[in-house]
Amino acid sequence: MSTTLTVDFFCSLDGYGSAEGWPGYWGKEGPGVREDRVRTFAQNQVLVFGATTFRQFREFVVEYDEPYYDSLNELPKIVFSSTLEAPLGWQNSTVLNEDAVTAIERLKRTTDVPMRSHGSISLNRALLAAGLVDRIEVMVFPAITGRAGFASLFHDGAEFDLELIESTVLDGRTVKLVYAPHLHEGNPEGVGPRLRNAG
Repeated sequence: MSTTLTVDFFCSLDGYGSAEGWPGYWGKEGPGVREDRVRTFAQNQVLVFGATTFRQFREFVVEYDEPYYDSLNELPKIVFSSTLEAPLGWQNSTVLNEDAVTAIERLKRTTDVPMRSHGSISLNRALLAAGLVDRIEVMVFPAITGRAGFASLFHDGAEFDLELIESTVLDGRTVKLVYAPHLHEGNPEGVGPRLRNAG
């Protein structure tokens, strides 16, 4: 018995997950993006959160009316936290007060229900570095946020070689890229630009 873990990340073209002064989706949402989210969260899966993202989402699903929020409510959720306690204020949620890398490694071996983590930067960096992530789904919105940007998943993290599994353009402007990540372990011989022949 084993399962997969997908990390799901929204970002601007310069790689930031959020930006001061910009709205959700960087103001670039459209029917294609929303339909993708509906399809994504209609799947049987367990949602994985760090404490900060969990707190944000349990408020979002009450305050806002996105077409996939009912699915978020219904799906089983686990949150890694040493401070949150039951009741968690969001249905179908379980708190795990243990090391996330150890727990996800165990869950991947002992369940066949896929897992998905959206947001949760520090959690997902740790899971990526541990080699536990099977798919990275990156949705790149058409915006460069420059100095306003923050919450980058990949800056200062581990290095990876990526195998492209799927690429889709949504609403004619937002790009969804699905990769299988492999920890980068050096460069093979003969890659990169070649030197001109001397003489």
